[in-house]
Amino acid sequence: MTVSLPLSAQRPATPKAKAESVKSAKPDTTKGAKADTAATKPHPFAAALGSILKPRLIGPAFVGGRVSSIVVHPKNPAIWYIGASSGNVWKTENGGATFSPIFDRYGSYSIGTVVLDPRNPEVVWVGTGESQSQRSVSYGDGVYRSEDGGKSFKRMGLEKSEHIGKIVVDPRNSDVVYVAAQGPLWADGGDRGLFKTTDGGKTWASIITVSPQTGVTDVVFDPRNPDVLIAATWQRRRHYWTLINGGPESSIQRSTDGGKTWRKISSGIPGGNLGKIGLAVSPVNPDVVYATVEAGDNGNGIFRSQDGGLTWERRSTYTAQPMYYAVLVADPHKVDRVYSMDVGTQVSDDGGATWRGVGEKSKHVDNHALWIDPANGEHLLNGNDGGLYESRDGGENWTFFGNLPIAQMYDIDVDNSTPFRVCGGTQDNASFCAPTSTKSNHGIMHSDWFITTGGDGFVSRIDPTDPNIIYSESQNGGMVRYDHRTGEAVGIRPRELRGEAPSRWNWDTPIIISPFKSSRLYTASQRLYKSDDRGDSWTAVSGDLTRQVNRDALPVMGKVWGPEAVAKHQSTAFYSNISQVAESPKQEGLLYVGSDDGLIQVSENGGAAWRKVDSISGVPSNGYVQRLIASVHDAGTAFAAIDNHQNGDFAPYLVRTTDAGKTWTSIAGDLPKRGGVYAIAEDHVNPKILFAGTEFGAYVTFDGGQKWLKVPGLPTIMVRDIAIQRRDNAVVFGTFGRSIYVVDDYSLLRTLDPALLDKPVHVFPVADAAAIQRRGQFGGGAKASMGESFYGAANPELGATVVYTLKEQVWKSLKDKRIEAQKAAEKANKPIVYPTPADFLAEAAEEPITMAAQVTDAKGRVWRLANIGGAKGMQRWTWDLRGSLETPADPAPAPAGAGGGAAAGGGRGGGGGAAGLAAVPPGSYTVVIGKRERGVFAPSSTPVTFNVVADPASTLTLADRDANLAFRTKASQLSSDIGQASEAATTARTKLAAIVRVLDQMPSAPAALRTRVRALDTQLLGILREINGDDVNSARGEQVPVSIRTHAGGAFPSGSQRPTGSNIQQYDIASAAFAIEYAKLKPILVTELPAVDAELDRIGAPATPGRLPK
Repeated sequence: MTVSLPLSAQRPATPKAKAESVKSAKPDTTKGAKADTAATKPHPFAAALGSILKPRLIGPAFVGGRVSSIVVHPKNPAIWYIGASSGNVWKTENGGATFSPIFDRYGSYSIGTVVLDPRNPEVVWVGTGESQSQRSVSYGDGVYRSEDGGKSFKRMGLEKSEHIGKIVVDPRNSDVVYVAAQGPLWADGGDRGLFKTTDGGKTWASIITVSPQTGVTDVVFDPRNPDVLIAATWQRRRHYWTLINGGPESSIQRSTDGGKTWRKISSGIPGGNLGKIGLAVSPVNPDVVYATVEAGDNGNGIFRSQDGGLTWERRSTYTAQPMYYAVLVADPHKVDRVYSMDVGTQVSDDGGATWRGVGEKSKHVDNHALWIDPANGEHLLNGNDGGLYESRDGGENWTFFGNLPIAQMYDIDVDNSTPFRVCGGTQDNASFCAPTSTKSNHGIMHSDWFITTGGDGFVSRIDPTDPNIIYSESQNGGMVRYDHRTGEAVGIRPRELRGEAPSRWNWDTPIIISPFKSSRLYTASQRLYKSDDRGDSWTAVSGDLTRQVNRDALPVMGKVWGPEAVAKHQSTAFYSNISQVAESPKQEGLLYVGSDDGLIQVSENGGAAWRKVDSISGVPSNGYVQRLIASVHDAGTAFAAIDNHQNGDFAPYLVRTTDAGKTWTSIAGDLPKRGGVYAIAEDHVNPKILFAGTEFGAYVTFDGGQKWLKVPGLPTIMVRDIAIQRRDNAVVFGTFGRSIYVVDDYSLLRTLDPALLDKPVHVFPVADAAAIQRRGQFGGGAKASMGESFYGAANPELGATVVYTLKEQVWKSLKDKRIEAQKAAEKANKPIVYPTPADFLAEAAEEPITMAAQVTDAKGRVWRLANIGGAKGMQRWTWDLRGSLETPADPAPAPAGAGGGAAAGGGRGGGGGAAGLAAVPPGSYTVVIGKRERGVFAPSSTPVTFNVVADPASTLTLADRDANLAFRTKASQLSSDIGQASEAATTARTKLAAIVRVLDQMPSAPAALRTRVRALDTQLLGILREINGDDVNSARGEQVPVSIRTHAGGAFPSGSQRPTGSNIQQYDIASAAFAIEYAKLKPILVTELPAVDAELDRIGAPATPGRLPK
C-alpha cells in the first residue's frame, strides 16, 4: 500500500522584494551565527571543558574533500585561498607547502565562493553555503568580508541566502559588489536573487527578484564595461525524496546599466523549463560568452554568444550533470578554449563545439573548480571531490596536496586494538581505517591508513572479537567483509528473492553487529535483514517497515511535477527506506529501526512483531531518522536524532525513550536552534553524560540533555558521527569536512562537581600512562627531511596528564599590583601613588611564588618537582615520565632584580629546567601540587596516585628495569662527579691566570712562587685534557685519545634494558681513569691553592679571586 504525505514543513515564503528595497547587514566579528551559544547563563563546568576536552586531529589527508572555490592573489601567485565545500576556507602563502584554516570561528563551514577584490587583494569576500544541489550540500549564513587577507572577517548580511553561487567585485569601484544568491535549497523564501551593494556591503539592494522558489546562481560582467551584466536565475528544490532541478523561472538575463533594468534573453536559448545555467566570459574577447544550459532531454547543451550575451547558438549537446557541476571556465589565453567541470574535466578548443577530457591520470574525479594561470595557460589548479591538485602541463600530470585534512566523514567506528583504530567512510573517497596513535615522531601518516572499500564510503563496523575483520560499505548497500590480514573483500549485500519487491537502499545503508554474537549482523533496505554467519547469508526478519510513500505524488514548490521535470529524483535514493538500526546491548532481540520518511519501529522479539512509532510530540512526522542508539545502561532506553533540514527546518530534534519506544521525550534542551543533530553517543559509566554531533559542532551534557555545552577545540563544522572507545575513555568525532578528531580521555567529565571547582586547590584523577618511546622511521623530527608539505597528524602527548583547579591565582607580583592600582586610579580620575625608591627595591628583591607539582614513587622518593601554571581556574600539566632522584627539581624562579625573573606560576614543567632527567621505571607514582616559595615546596592538594606502565610491546622484565635504574644512577653519579671536578679545575685555572697577571706586575715577587703557580696551571691543564679531551689537536681535525667524559657518556644505557657489556666496560674505564685524575686534582685544590693564597698575602700582593682583604 502506498500513501501520500502532505507538503513538507517549510518556512513561510518571503514576500517578493522590490528592486529598490534595501537589506541591512549586521557585521559580526565573532561567530557570525549567534545561535552557536547554547546557554545564556554560564554553565558551572563551562570553563573546565577546555582543560579536559582537547580534540586532536588525526586526519586523514591522504584523501581530501570537495573543493568548491580556488582564488589566487593577482600580485603574489604563491598566495591561494581554497574554499572547501564543507570544510571552511584555507590559505597558503607558499604555493601549497602549508595551508592554514582562516574561517574556523565563524557561523558557517559550507563555502560557495571565495573572491578577492581586484583593486585591493587584501579584501577577501566569502559567500557561505555550497552552490550545487547534491544530497550532501550544507547551508551558509550569508556573505563575509575580510580587509586583512583573511586574518579576520565580518559578516556583511544576506544571512538567509543559505547558498551563494557567485560574488563579483566591480574592478572600478571596490564598494560595488554583486552577489548571486541561490536562496534556500529546501524551502521557499530567504534572501534569494541578485543583490548589489554600493557601500562595500553595509547595505544590499535586490536587483533581481523572481519568486520565493527562484534565485540567481551565476553572474558575470563585461570587463571593459562592468555595467554590462549577465545573470542566470535558477528555480530548484531538493527534499529527502526528490530533486527538481529546474523550472519555468530559470533564465538568462542581461543588464546594461549596472542592474537597474534587465532583459530576459531568449534568442537561441531553449524555452520551457530550464535547470542550472553556468556562465563564463572570455577574457580574450569579452563579446564571447559561454553558457552551459540544463534544458531537458532535447535542449541541454553548451551555448555561445558572440555579441556579449544578446544572442546565442547551441554549440553542442554536451553538458555535465548540472545538479553537481554546471561550471565553465574560459581560458585567459585562447578565446575558443573553454573548460567544463565534470566527472572528468572537459575542454573544448573550438568554442564549445567538440569536447575532450583534460586527463584525470592519478587524480580524483568529480571536478568543481579550476584556476588557470593568467601568465601560463598550462598551469592549472583544480578542486574536486578528492581535494586540491596542481598541473604544470595543462592537465597531463597532476600533483596532489596531501596536507589539507578536509575529508567529509559520514560514519565512524572504533575497535579494541592497542592503540585503538578508527574506521570510517567518506563522501566519494572510500572507507578506511588507521590507528589513533603511532610510535612515529612523524605522527599518523598517509601510510598508516588503509582502504577497506571504494566508492562513497559509509558505515564501518569492526568485529569486536577480531579487529582484522571490518564490515565496510559504499553507497546503496554496497557492503563487504574486509579481512585486513589478506586484503580480501567479500561482497555481502543481501539479494532479493525471486519475485520479491526490489530493495530500496538508503544512500548511507545501516549495518550493525549484534552485541550478543559477533557473527550476527543486521542491515536494512525497506526490510530488516539478519545474518548469523558474518553476512554469508541473510534472512529478512520483517516486512516493509517504512511509510511506503509514493514520492511522485508529493507536491514540490507547491505542485506535483510530472516525469519530465528537470532532473527529477536525480542523485536521490529511493524514498521510504530504513536509515538506522540498533539493538539493545541489555536485551537480546530488542531492535529499533528508523526510516527516512519519519517512522521508528520497535521489536522486542528479534523481529517477529513490530510496534510502530508513528509520531513523536514536537518532532516533524516526516523527518529523517538520522541516528538511533540503544543505551548501554538500560534495556528500555534508546535515543533518536531526527533531521529535518531537507524540509527547510534547521531545528535540533533529539529524543529519548525509557520504555522501549512507547513514549519519547525531547532532550534537545538548550542546543542552538540553528543546526540539526546528526549523532548521539552515551557515556558508558555515567548515563547522564551524552555527546551530540550537530550541524555546527559537538556538544556535551551532564544532566541527560537539559543543558548542553559546546565541545571546545573543534572548528565550526558538522559533526556527523561520534564513537566512544570505552577502554580508553576516548571519544571520536567524525566531521563532514574536517576529517576525524579524537579526545584521548574524557573520563574527568565524570568527576566534575561544583564543590570541587570551588576548592582552593584540587587535583583530578590521573589516568595511567604508558612509557612509550617514539622514533621517526624517516629520521629527524616531525617533518623528517621531507619538506613542509609532508603530512603527519599529531600523536597524543606522551606522559601523565595532571588536571587541576585553583580558586585563585597563586601569586601576583608587587609590580603587577602597583600597575593595577595605577590603572584603577587613572580610570577613576584620581592621582596615582608614585612608588618610592624603597618600593622599587622591594619589587626587585621579591622572589616569585610558583605552583609546583611533585611526583614521588611508591617508596616516597621524589622523582620530579616541576614548576606548573598558577593562574586561576582549571589547568593541565603533562609529566613526560622523566625524572631524577638526584636533581628532580626545576630551578626556582629568580627575583626580578636578579635578571630574567619568572612570571607567576612558573613554566610548563614538562621536562625543561631540571638537569639529568631520564625515563622513570614503571610503577606506582603519586602527584601532589602546592606552592613553591623561596625554593621550598609546600604541598596543598590531596595526593593522587597513578601508574606508569610499560610499553605493552616491551619484553623487558621488572628486574631488567631495576638493573637499568641502578646502573643509570651509578653512571649519573660518576658523570656528575666528573663534571664537578672539571668545573672546579677550570675555576682554579681562572684563578691561577689572575695570579700570574698580578705576579707579572710585581718584579719583587719570589721567582719560586712564579714557578710554582705556572706548574700548578700546567698540572690542571693536563688533568682537564684527560677529563675533557685534547682540544688543541681535536680542533685541527686530528685523532685524539678518548676522554674520560666520553667514556662516561658511553656508560649510559640508551633504553630501559639492562646495561650492555659496553656500558659496563665504559663505566669501569671512566671510573678508574677519573680516580687517577681526581687523586691529582684534590691536593691542588685542597692544599696547593690555599698555600699560594697565603704566600700572596705574605708578600702583600694585590687582590686576586677568592682572597679576602685583611
